[in-house]
Amino acid sequence: MVETYRTIASRRLVILGRAGSGKSVLAIKFALDLLEGPATPERVPVIFSIGSWDPTTTTLRGLLVDRLLRDHPHLARRMPSGSTLAAALVDTDLILPVLDGFDEIAEALRAAALEVLNATSLPLVLTSRRDEYARAVRAVHAPLVWAAAIELTDLTIEDLTDYLPRTDRLVARDGEGGGVWDAVLKRLRVRDTLASNRLAEVLRTPLMVILARTMYSEAPGNDPEELLDTARFPTTSHLEEHLLAGFVPTVYRRRAPEQGDGGRGQRNQDPDQAQRWLGYLAHSLTQDACNQQDLAWWRLGQNLRVSTRVLNTALVSALCMATATWLMQLLTTASGYLEPARLGPSLLDGMLVGAFSGAAFGVTYLALAVFGRTTAVPSRVRLRLSASDRRAGHRPLRAFFTRFRFMLLGGSVLGIGYSCAVTLMSVLYSELAMSHTELMKIVLINTLLYALIIGLTAGLIFGLLTAFEAPMDITAAATPTRLLSVNRTTARRQLLVLVPALGLGYVLCGYAMVHLLQGLLGTLLWPLQTAALAGASGGLGGATSYVLAFTAWGQWLTLSRIWLPMTHRLPWDTVAFLEDAYQRGVLRQVGAVYQFRHIRLQRHLAQSYRHQHTDRMPDGTGQAC
Repeated sequence: MVETYRTIASRRLVILGRAGSGKSVLAIKFALDLLEGPATPERVPVIFSIGSWDPTTTTLRGLLVDRLLRDHPHLARRMPSGSTLAAALVDTDLILPVLDGFDEIAEALRAAALEVLNATSLPLVLTSRRDEYARAVRAVHAPLVWAAAIELTDLTIEDLTDYLPRTDRLVARDGEGGGVWDAVLKRLRVRDTLASNRLAEVLRTPLMVILARTMYSEAPGNDPEELLDTARFPTTSHLEEHLLAGFVPTVYRRRAPEQGDGGRGQRNQDPDQAQRWLGYLAHSLTQDACNQQDLAWWRLGQNLRVSTRVLNTALVSALCMATATWLMQLLTTASGYLEPARLGPSLLDGMLVGAFSGAAFGVTYLALAVFGRTTAVPSRVRLRLSASDRRAGHRPLRAFFTRFRFMLLGGSVLGIGYSCAVTLMSVLYSELAMSHTELMKIVLINTLLYALIIGLTAGLIFGLLTAFEAPMDITAAATPTRLLSVNRTTARRQLLVLVPALGLGYVLCGYAMVHLLQGLLGTLLWPLQTAALAGASGGLGGATSYVLAFTAWGQWLTLSRIWLPMTHRLPWDTVAFLEDAYQRGVLRQVGAVYQFRHIRLQRHLAQSYRHQHTDRMPDGTGQAC
């Protein structure tokens, strides 16, 4: 493959083949052989899955840069020119894009994608099914320009005769007796019946051969001669669906532990449960017209309805704010700053603060959802306390104002909610008789003050944090679990920084606002002890709410580890399940995300899930990829 590629002057190659013919595996083999060859490659081959690419909104360069940053966060480091390392690698032609899955692009977008590829002379390798590629070529009246093409041929009966008997585990262990495939292969060599012709037609691709091997060579008691039953499998489609349907139950069948395993082998999973969980994951990828393939841990919860995610945000934030308020008041009671008799009203205060704050966070999340900004991606930065490695070309003012604008909005909404809680507590426990006019005046003043104080505090603190950010190092990157671990550490560091910063910022900003507006709004009071208590509880509750509701790791924890398992759509230990599915060969790793072993398996599992759970359809947000 590498030798063939090097004979092409343009270094542009198209790999064609039917579904399951091994195009993706050949692309991987090509990349590895090119890297391991005796000569240093001119460009580093990198495999990009392009099934979710929308060429009308994302340029080819943008797609390559975004995927490099996702899978290799250390490439976010800035160059002296101001661009990232990822962008510099693409712009200087040091990357050889191996674009896998052209046929998985939405049908209406394939012609546009081919036009984009034809607008550049960039060396690349493209894989696609033949028919889908041919239709795109006819639509634009030109193939991929300057490109050579190869096509993967079908497997022959000789290939099957050479391969399948060697996969029979019983024969491999005993070394004697006939194998389970002997009778079937004999019928296939003769091909004297309709059944044998249909089975030979199905077993032309490596995908179907691997599914058949899994069901009949690796699972004792299954007889492949049933594949020749024309009454049960009247068409080739029935045979293919049978092999697809039997794959997951076979790989998840209960097994006795191997001797000397020490309990480190694959855990036993209930096949029906595993199929239901995998079906939900596949369904979450194929709800929209874009038919995504990348199973990213930070996007699992985004397939829930917007109303569900808003409710989750409100509940999590309410619990965090109420708990923080109660904790601070218990500490002040224990230290003697608060009378025990005030403990009852304090509990009510915590409930009110939590309720109104939760509603405010929910409204903020809903507003962000309208603008499509609720999908948090894993942070590509780590907090740092020194300026020794400041990013060259970093634009601190632009980053500051971008962060400031959104956090000012969210903080102002939270301030309005907090004002409602404070006002209600004043009405319930104040011994002073106030007229309706006086009450309305207090409500308006409190609402304005708290919106300004909390909004400016959130905007300034989160904006200033951009000065304490630096790219992750090169060890942060390679697998989904590693990226999750790094993002969890980042979230903890953010929490440790935000709690004192928000608390102190609240006190200082409140003092400044009261001083500036003194007299203009009447007599304003800002007692230090009360402000410090509110700042401490607000800093702890607000920072925790932000980390759990608005960061990638927090949304993963609250939605994928709690909400989805509670509704029986995912297991409680989601990470272990995904890793186990990868070890069993159901999933594969592609950089920082998982993908199903094959798009046909993904679609089969999704269709089966929708057929069994029609009461939950539709469950997605309908957002564009």
